[in-house]
Amino acid sequence: MQRFDATQPWTLHPQVSVRPEPFGALLYHFGTRRLSFLKDRVLFDVVRALPDAASAREACCAAGLDEAELPRYEQALATLAARDMLVPARPHPAPEEGS
Repeated sequence: MQRFDATQPWTLHPQVSVRPEPFGALLYHFGTRRLSFLKDRVLFDVVRALPDAASAREACCAAGLDEAELPRYEQALATLAARDMLVPARPHPAPEEGS
């Protein structure tokens, strides 16, 4: 298990399926057969933003979180990473000069 670092890019494990629900979402890991509940629509928005974000913290900001809310959501993401629902993603390439 890799230690969660919010300054790094993260994404859903390839074997995780997400089902949106009125309360947030259900995450099911087909490899481990674990089910996780996201009981917060904002956390669901953060998880959806992860693939396009350069870091987990950037995904939190993209979901509209402010600085005071970050620790709570970063802890929730760390829990998902500990349960193998999230895995480190490849870093996004830096924009080219003049682009």
